[in-house]
Amino acid sequence: MSDKNYTQVLIDGNIYTLGGAEDQEYMQKVASYINEKISGLKAQPGFTRQNKDYQEVMIYLNLADDYFKAVQEARRLKDKNEDLEKEVYSLKHELIGVQMKLDAAREESK
Repeated sequence: MSDKNYTQVLIDGNIYTLGGAEDQEYMQKVASYINEKISGLKAQPGFTRQNKDYQEVMIYLNLADDYFKAVQEARRLKDKNEDLEKEVYSLKHELIGVQMKLDAAREESK
């Protein structure tokens, strides 16, 4: 059974105690990311004049947008990696074929 780590984080001026399997440094990093998102939105003209529910939904939407873009990028990179692995396999196969022909040519020339 894994130990639960606890740490206090500051998010949007409020202190929260977080607990989880991740280390404290990671939880602080997550809290920092959320604070950056909130600060960025608050810097937008008119954002703070909106009601709190609207502000919260905009924060959620921005976090979800980042998440889905990261998932999409991860898929793109995975697909690219698979394509490159196939290309490497093909090149290795071709190299083996060329090496066999070279060996056969050397044998013939003896």
